[in-house]
Amino acid sequence: MKWLLLLTLIALSECTTYKVPLIKKKSLRQNLIEHGKLKDFLKNHQYNIGSKYFPSEATTSMSDQPLQNFMDLEYFGTISIGTPPQDFTVIFDTGSSNLWVPSVYCTSSACTNHKRFNPQKSSTFKGTSKTVSIAYGTGSMTGILGYDTVKVAGISDTNQIFGLSETEPGSFLYYAPFDGILGLAYPSISSSGATPVFDNIWNQGLVSQDLFSVYLSNDDESGSVVQFGGIDSSYYTGTLNWVPVTFEGYWQITVDSITMYGEPIACSNGCQAIVDTGTSLLVGPTNAVANIQSYIGASEGPYGGMVISCSSIENLPDIVFTINGVQYPVPPTAYVLQSEGSCTSGFQGSNIPTFTGDLWILGDIFIRQYYTVFDRANNQVGLAPVA
Repeated sequence: MKWLLLLTLIALSECTTYKVPLIKKKSLRQNLIEHGKLKDFLKNHQYNIGSKYFPSEATTSMSDQPLQNFMDLEYFGTISIGTPPQDFTVIFDTGSSNLWVPSVYCTSSACTNHKRFNPQKSSTFKGTSKTVSIAYGTGSMTGILGYDTVKVAGISDTNQIFGLSETEPGSFLYYAPFDGILGLAYPSISSSGATPVFDNIWNQGLVSQDLFSVYLSNDDESGSVVQFGGIDSSYYTGTLNWVPVTFEGYWQITVDSITMYGEPIACSNGCQAIVDTGTSLLVGPTNAVANIQSYIGASEGPYGGMVISCSSIENLPDIVFTINGVQYPVPPTAYVLQSEGSCTSGFQGSNIPTFTGDLWILGDIFIRQYYTVFDRANNQVGLAPVA
């Protein structure tokens, strides 16, 4: 009887784990370059990547998600909303908490080039009188809130609140490779108090474990996944090392130090870091990052990035993040981004006042090296080297 119960629990666990395949596309930055728009973008819009995490530093009191954070992202997944389903390409973003997509009510140029949700074509849609506004460095996404069935992989998330955009910021979003954003951070930072998708999924008992995990492949097109309700050991080697979350808003953890050749180059007395699938780079305080750029021989490039000689990669050292006593090396092949014969640094300094302290963002560069589990039940992050 005991073995029968165990097998039943194992079967239940397997049945309630869902994987969302992520595809790799050209980033917004690449699209802007190809269309000759990047120089204009960088000229007209300040690069405030850190303001995503400090809404108080924005020009409004709205939840702030700077568009520039998404400029270098390449991993996207498909969800559907409504009955019958309407498909959308979204960023699965652990650095924000709202779900929003373009709607037929949106007349901004950015919406004309993307799929738009039509509530009149969904028999399960429920409208509200509530509005949502999320500030970007280039303007605001404004819209209305509604409820409908959201399908993520094999999960039918009923009565999910989400934003239907009516305006979207900047003509440059026209070139974005994604339609909307699905936030996977904590409810406490959700704009308008909207319940995040994963919280709604868990509250309905649709997954067996209150966690999700992310594997980002280095392959050009496929292999990356977000897995809801489970952990897949085939994606990593060794054992998962668990790190407590220090702020239940973002997936924020403590980093012990950042070293090169065994010597501290930043965060020598410990610092905080946010593990964020919605940021592609490794982001840190301006002065600390400037020192790192100097160490690795990076200099200002024509498109706002820090250029590195591609021939120097094999001679550069690992940069080691020590987290909860465990070392996590990031090799130069990871922190130097190679594209069409050019090489740029994957480090980015922030430039807003409250971000000059030791707070780091561990974006996709880090996550590509380490399989990551976001454990809501125990408020901890699990890390292990990718297989």
